Amino acid sequence: MRILCTNDDGYLSPGIRVLAEAAHEIGSVDVVAPDREQSGSSNALTLHRPLRARKTYDGTTIVDGTPTDCVILAVNELLRPPPDLVVSGINAGANMGEDVLYSGTVAAATEATILGVPAVAFSYTGRRVEEVEGWQPVVAGLLRQFVAQGIPEHELLNVNLPARAPSEVRGVRVTNLGMRRYRDSIQRAPDPGGREFYWIGGGVMQWKGGPECDYSAIEEGYISVTPLHLDLTSYRLIEEVRGWNLRLSAEGDDGARGTEAGRES
Repeated sequence: MRILCTNDDGYLSPGIRVLAEAAHEIGSVDVVAPDREQSGSSNALTLHRPLRARKTYDGTTIVDGTPTDCVILAVNELLRPPPDLVVSGINAGANMGEDVLYSGTVAAATEATILGVPAVAFSYTGRRVEEVEGWQPVVAGLLRQFVAQGIPEHELLNVNLPARAPSEVRGVRVTNLGMRRYRDSIQRAPDPGGREFYWIGGGVMQWKGGPECDYSAIEEGYISVTPLHLDLTSYRLIEEVRGWNLRLSAEGDDGARGTEAGRES
């Protein structure tokens, strides 16, 4: 089995080294990763400049682009034959709830899924990256089980590891996405020239979700495994929206008259 390891923290991150060591236990490993931090890049593509890839002394391929760029290049150009599995991470910080929409870690796994390659994203919910070191056996064990069971087409797995020692983990839970909200996440300040700037990030995070959500599992000391899929269609709303009888607006119809009446009042 050929396994591609990538991430959004850059090729020097301790997390990708631990992930590659774990993947080595079940197959041959190629590391193709960004040359720098790419957190929050989501599924961004580099379209307005050329991409460059180079190898380091240990065989790692460094790409001056996003995690999505790395996967596209690896699957389509750099690796022959292409990988049988893509694993992304281990990210320094949680990727739960709506974070999966922003995460470069999850985006790399998503891109692999789009390209028809089974994929798993791993994140460590603590902030001390050195704590990732002890997780290799657990990650390898999870990968063996995922490979044995098989990841369905158009699906991927998002794994979050709790911020505690592996020996203290209570088990594994299959979860749904929770919901998170930030307060005071935009900082405003003057730069040295007196011009105002804004900095997005930080703030206070609040979580919502029932006992089956990813955040609840992490809070209780479990590993969270959340199956994700590419189809964002809200099937629950299809019939309701069809019932709206949407049509092209025409001057003089009821909707237009209602709008005009509202303006006159």
